[in-house]
Amino acid sequence: MITFEEAVIRSNIIKAMAHPVRLLIIEYLKEGPQAFSEIFGLFDLDKSTVSKHLHVLKETGIVTSRKSGADMVYTLEVPCVTDFFGCVTAVIENNVRRQQVCLCKR
Repeated sequence: MITFEEAVIRSNIIKAMAHPVRLLIIEYLKEGPQAFSEIFGLFDLDKSTVSKHLHVLKETGIVTSRKSGADMVYTLEVPCVTDFFGCVTAVIENNVRRQQVCLCKR
């Protein structure tokens, strides 16, 4: 059993990932470190918005950054965080199967 404080910490990390842009950034960083300019190019968003999303991920320790020339390079600090996505996919697939069973019973 975890403590309430541990639950708060875990929920803050999950909240940091709970945005489509941040999920896409994490998926992209799974391939390895990426420059801000590359990450920014993935989205039709302004630089400050992408920067804010990266800041949220940095604040929770999901990503780190380092300066490289004129650009910042971002790295997925704990790659196993993407294992969570597999679990989420399993929940989605399970829900679809349950809904299909319900439809078949009608």
